[in-house]
Amino acid sequence: MKLFIKKPIQQLMAATAETEKSLKRTLGVGSLIALGIGAIIGAGIFVRTAAAAGEHAGPAVTISFLIAAAGCALAGLCYAEFASMIPIAGSAYTYSYATMGEFIAWIIGWDLVLEYALGAATVSIGWSQYFNEFLTTFFNFHIPYQWTHSFFEVSNTTAGMYAAELGTRGIINLPAIFILLVLTLLLIRGTAESAVVNNIIVIVKVAIVLMIIGLGWHFINPAFHTPYLIPADAGTVKVSTGTVDYGDTFNHGWLGVLRGASVVFFAFIGFDAVSTAAQEAKNPQKDMPKGILISLVFCTALYILFSHVLTGLVSYKDFLIQGKEASVSYAIKTAMPGYGWLASFVTVSILAGFSSVILVMLMGQTRVFYTMSTDGLIPKVFSKLHPKFRTPYKSQWLFFVFVSLFAGFIPDKYVGDMVSIGTLFAFVLVCIGIFILRRTDPGIVRPFQTPLYMIVCPLGAVICLCMIASEGWENWARLIVWLLIGFVIYFGYSIKRSHVRHGKVEGAVDPINPKFME
Repeated sequence: MKLFIKKPIQQLMAATAETEKSLKRTLGVGSLIALGIGAIIGAGIFVRTAAAAGEHAGPAVTISFLIAAAGCALAGLCYAEFASMIPIAGSAYTYSYATMGEFIAWIIGWDLVLEYALGAATVSIGWSQYFNEFLTTFFNFHIPYQWTHSFFEVSNTTAGMYAAELGTRGIINLPAIFILLVLTLLLIRGTAESAVVNNIIVIVKVAIVLMIIGLGWHFINPAFHTPYLIPADAGTVKVSTGTVDYGDTFNHGWLGVLRGASVVFFAFIGFDAVSTAAQEAKNPQKDMPKGILISLVFCTALYILFSHVLTGLVSYKDFLIQGKEASVSYAIKTAMPGYGWLASFVTVSILAGFSSVILVMLMGQTRVFYTMSTDGLIPKVFSKLHPKFRTPYKSQWLFFVFVSLFAGFIPDKYVGDMVSIGTLFAFVLVCIGIFILRRTDPGIVRPFQTPLYMIVCPLGAVICLCMIASEGWENWARLIVWLLIGFVIYFGYSIKRSHVRHGKVEGAVDPINPKFME
């Protein structure tokens, strides 16, 4: 049994030809950059920033962003080389298949569900929280706590109209499921149409972030940045899922900053979502590296500035109590008198911004499974295209149900942490993959080459591994259980139906009779 049989790169490239059975190439470099920015600027900056600052890093969450950005930048260079060299859907799954073999490719493809599907679930939970803020601001009404939170959460908020619900236990997060349904319908309609909507949202979202940075800078209270690292004697804070003890190893000091990096790492997963759209890019060899790297650099700068301002407006502990439901709006209302209009505007914009992130995550997930399906590793239903729109519509519906189960019934803290550890694992394998391919196949055409790969690849893997090491044992346990489920599926189903393993070429071009083979 050859677990590490590889998919020839020539075969991968044969699948890039556009046919009636392939994904439609509609995305230019501008759309790819906007796609990356649309995925990056979202829950990471508006929700996970507050979570990392409140629980682990405090004001030093800016340093957490620097650490996470360093790992992402190095991995991003590797992604850019892969995406230019193998411009088809599938992201790290496809790259691993060509370099480390089918078994590793399966692991990474299965692991990417944690990144994309659960990423969409995490952001939809954040969307739900800001949707309630929107209803409160404009209509003086909010959906009761039990219908916007999971069973595992109990209200600890004492601010405004939420005070009456103190101690209420959640049941299901209905708004999160609603936005997933709307965006699933949009994605089924078509990628080009989704990209247009995303471009508009990105413009508004970036403008809001810049506005908060520019206006909020004058209201920074230096006292909230002192001390910059959370001290070990900072005490405890009661939160909706239990108690945060700052005396714990990864809740204060430099280890807290490292743990914070693994939390905010969620904020950077958008750049690699660009790579899943390679088979829908007009000129992937040139445009994919630009889309990945430009969106990453741009968003990193905004993240650092934004987190500095946000942690300077209110105490980091407030992000776990009053500000938890909508930390950005809370900070503006509390620390920026006269700018209530900005808080209202931010709430509306964040709703739109979160929507674009969910859209990109859902699209990325179905494109990964589309490729795995065409390889025979999962059922054909995941590569069944709509007869008119040429989108994997059945896969989109299946993932709507799957993602809704997490969004509706699991707290964002747990879902978000699973996303981070899954993504970090994927990035480690991508860095290793480039290193292996440079050694085993140095002659392959590389439109973009990772500079100083002997340093960049190992260093990227090490930084990501360090962030993984800071994850709690609960996250490791969830990852192991998820991978074990994947192993059962692989050995029980996939290995018996693998096209590469059994010599079946899906969508390849016959060099003698250049027709698209069935």
